[in-house]
Amino acid sequence: MATAAVVGITTGVMKPLLSKLTKLLEEEYVKLKGVRKQIKFLRDELSAMSPTLERLADAEELNPQMTAWRDKLRELAYDLEDCIDAFMVRVDHEHDGHSGFIKRFFRKLKKLKSRHEIDNQIQELKASVIEASMRHKRYQLVDISSNSRSTCSVDPRLSALYVEIDKLVGIDGPKKYIIEWLTKETKKAASSELKVLSIVGCGGLGKTTLANQVYKDVKSQFSCAAFVSVSRTPDIRKVLRGIAKGVGITSNMLDDDEKELIDKLREHLQDKRYLIVIDDVWDAKPWETIKLALMNNNCGSRVITTTRSNDVASYLSSQGGNVYQMKSLSFEDSKRLLFKRAFGSENLCHSHLGTAPDEILRKCDGLPLAIITISSMLADQHAKGEWDSVLNDIGSSLAKNPGAENMTAILSMSYLDIPHHLRSCLLYLSVYPEDYLIEKQCLINRWIAEGFVHEQKGQSKYETGEGYFNDLINRSMIQPVNVIYGQAKACRVHDIILDYIKCKAAEQNFVTSLDAVEPVCTSEYKVRRLCVIYYNEENVTLWADEILSQVRSVTIFGQPVKFTLPSTALRVLELGDCRGMEDHHIASIGKLFNLKYLRLCSHFITRLPENVGELQHLQTLDVRGTEIEELPRTIKKLQQLAHLYVESDVRFPNGIIGQILSLEELRQYGVVSYEQGQSLQQFSKLTKLRTLKIKWSFELPDGSEGRSQAEGIHNYVGNLLFSCNLHNLIYTVERGFDVKYPLALHSWHPAASCSIRKLCFGRIPIYRVPNWMGSLVNLSVLKLAVICVRPEDVEILGEIPSLLFLNLESVGGTGGRIVFPGNSGFRSLKYFSLLIHECGTSLEFEAGSMPKLEHVKLDFNAHEMECLNGASSLGIQHLSSLNKVEIIIWSDCRQYDVDYNPVEDDHDDTARCISRAINAAIETLANRPTASFRRKHSYGYCKHFESVLREWNQDHEGLFNEWLKLWQIREEQANQTTDGETELEDETHEKEEEEQTGEKEVAHQEDSGSSN
Repeated sequence: MATAAVVGITTGVMKPLLSKLTKLLEEEYVKLKGVRKQIKFLRDELSAMSPTLERLADAEELNPQMTAWRDKLRELAYDLEDCIDAFMVRVDHEHDGHSGFIKRFFRKLKKLKSRHEIDNQIQELKASVIEASMRHKRYQLVDISSNSRSTCSVDPRLSALYVEIDKLVGIDGPKKYIIEWLTKETKKAASSELKVLSIVGCGGLGKTTLANQVYKDVKSQFSCAAFVSVSRTPDIRKVLRGIAKGVGITSNMLDDDEKELIDKLREHLQDKRYLIVIDDVWDAKPWETIKLALMNNNCGSRVITTTRSNDVASYLSSQGGNVYQMKSLSFEDSKRLLFKRAFGSENLCHSHLGTAPDEILRKCDGLPLAIITISSMLADQHAKGEWDSVLNDIGSSLAKNPGAENMTAILSMSYLDIPHHLRSCLLYLSVYPEDYLIEKQCLINRWIAEGFVHEQKGQSKYETGEGYFNDLINRSMIQPVNVIYGQAKACRVHDIILDYIKCKAAEQNFVTSLDAVEPVCTSEYKVRRLCVIYYNEENVTLWADEILSQVRSVTIFGQPVKFTLPSTALRVLELGDCRGMEDHHIASIGKLFNLKYLRLCSHFITRLPENVGELQHLQTLDVRGTEIEELPRTIKKLQQLAHLYVESDVRFPNGIIGQILSLEELRQYGVVSYEQGQSLQQFSKLTKLRTLKIKWSFELPDGSEGRSQAEGIHNYVGNLLFSCNLHNLIYTVERGFDVKYPLALHSWHPAASCSIRKLCFGRIPIYRVPNWMGSLVNLSVLKLAVICVRPEDVEILGEIPSLLFLNLESVGGTGGRIVFPGNSGFRSLKYFSLLIHECGTSLEFEAGSMPKLEHVKLDFNAHEMECLNGASSLGIQHLSSLNKVEIIIWSDCRQYDVDYNPVEDDHDDTARCISRAINAAIETLANRPTASFRRKHSYGYCKHFESVLREWNQDHEGLFNEWLKLWQIREEQANQTTDGETELEDETHEKEEEEQTGEKEVAHQEDSGSSN
């Protein structure tokens, strides 16, 4: 097809351009004489150059001739896309919406000056395309591979195999862990089977060094051993020959094909206990061939692999193996390594260098490759100025330093391994400053606005972009932050990787970064994406120049900067970190006709201008953090608006919400009155809506009127489950407000085809788990607060086939027990969190329960043994797939211990006994899960959950009479009359506040992202 993928940075504009040209050929606009022919010519010529661009994109080094051709073609593609967009804007703004428009318009168009302007532009661009095409045909005669030499003739990873042991720092702990795992597995009854341990982490973290040290220490314990590297473009025959040579096969193998090599290895290894290290595995395909030679001979053989991909690591070790996540060096180890490499001793005093060493190390963030590279550049350099110079280079130009060639080569390997469609997405991160927390939702919507994300069948563009984001995490190119329900809400870029991509982005005229103090650009090309970082208080005017005439993306950090923006080219305006913006700054926003993404976040902005309705192409509008109280009525004109982010107190004009027909995501819709709650019915008109967050923010009246209003709003929310095609529904209550009346989910009736994937109820309890919930086949994330958990509730939850993440809260369990039975239910569950607010309930996981559970978090009271109804270890030992355990215990201890160690605790109390029992159970698990214990002081006295519920019922005038019977709670009154409702709420709020103290900073991120 003509729109076949064109790659590299040029793809960032070329692929959208080809798509637009193809689409334009289908429109009425180009049926004018000559226009269609010219557009078809442009498309076909540009498409013909795609294969050459594909090869150039994967070349590590190009000759100047090819570089110049590639750069001119990139700029030509930008200009062409801008020309097309300008043409479309003029057409759209002449559209008066009346019948017969097309014929009338085309009669007028011939007389318009704009027609001649467009014609002239197309003719000029056509001439440029012809020139580029002629050069392309000449270059086709040149073998690109011969002109694209690697920047490093020697494998940059080779030095890791020969590093002297006395120069290694911070490796003892990881090496001990892996050797202990190998030893422990050997002693187990089932250890005779072949097992794979995968070491995973980003490039430069020391995976090869660690694997090599383990290999040297343990290879003598095996009959034979081999160490081979696979690399990004593996020669499988060479790899197999390397294994064969290592394990002792001496026959001539140069002419053997893959099958012959596999047969020789299988015959040789059939009765041997072997150890094979396979270094630098980039994808699973080579492993599929290599593993054929590594037969499972039940002799206790082991394989160690290293990889930069989390997915590859999980796949290689999926058959009972293990994944070791490589960690960065600690600050102290980093400091030792820096001084040992720079000065030969880690103990020397270097106070004259000031803070430079510490600042350098913070930027290196524990990455050994970066520390070693910088220490080699500073070897025997005692002058403070030299250290300051290197410090200033990190984050912007270190990759250009000749002393950093080896590091750059290793990072280039990771970059070139990224699929072509992801490279523009990665380089786009260069618009952010160092150490910046990048919100996933904002980033993906910006990618979409820039044209980097292309919708795939069965997925929205956002879902596709989310796949891109996760792929970059998986490849260790970005660091996940605020992981909730298995999904990162944000990310950071390591300073060293950011330095690399900033250099790459500048080289390709992808992003222009400026400090507004010196607004100078020396590029020979027009600025396409502009990033301004300016935190001073003085007003600065950015230059008005032709070089800015076609800027398509502007990001400003700090204070507002005065500059003139074009009216047609700008697509992205990111002012989320420009906190000094005021209303007058955005008064003319409606002139930015091509704007697709707008983000504002200033307390000085109090209103959106009416002309915002002129932004016909706007896809994302984010005004969180502003003081906007009501959206203008003209927002209904934004018929391409897909993502809308507002604070919960922002009002929508009556009847407007149901008219924004392209809306896919709304976070958040505040219910500030019963009347506004009734407007929830309008959402049934939004057939594209996939994500909705609703926040209750008002006090109910007392008595039957309050109960009627609560039930009415609850039912409006319930209707959304079968009147909309929602994927994600979050229904929560603003802190400081109390709904008072639980949700009656059993009265809801979702459609059989309900497509809900994520369902979260925050601070709104339910009476019981409804039967229909077990039939939600697409549901993967569920957050519930069940007042009293019954065995039937557990059974229904266990029936949800795709449930991966379950967050459950409760006052207690029927009969004082919550049991998760073995061999039934929860077959897919990976994460489980349980918070039991009151005392008197035992918790037990039976053998075979939750077979795929990887992470469990338990939060409960333990003043006395009776608080857990006699339970101790909780059956943790039966959760065979666990790799992480979090335990939070509330007791009479008045000291908070966020890193509690039950083994070292010498207090003789219930919390310690239970913690030790749980810890002992954890230590029996094969995966050696990490365990964290926290002790917290429980304000208020120990009280049985049944007493609390009886008192709560009394305060609600018998609201729970029938439910108490269902929950099997005795009817006798409590001995002491207290405000049960207040106690329950206070206790609940205390625990919620304690749990969320560390989460307040990421609350904004939890509101981000469509599907998580």
